[in-house]
Amino acid sequence: MPRDNVQIGMGHASIHQKIDRYFLEIGLGLNPYALRRGRLREIIVLESATDAQLAELGLRREEILSFVFRDILAA
Repeated sequence: MPRDNVQIGMGHASIHQKIDRYFLEIGLGLNPYALRRGRLREIIVLESATDAQLAELGLRREEILSFVFRDILAA
């Protein structure tokens, strides 16, 4: 039976955990489900890129979340 609840992990933390931790670190003690869901595809694409590909975009891996949420958060 196929599962429709897919968990994608990046390193030791799932993407959802990384997003939650990011919002906690910048002082937003909430779990913005709608924001996360709407931007998850972009996060997955960037997390899947190599460090060299990210560098071509002017990004480092630790900057992905602030880049994806840059329009709504001044982090």
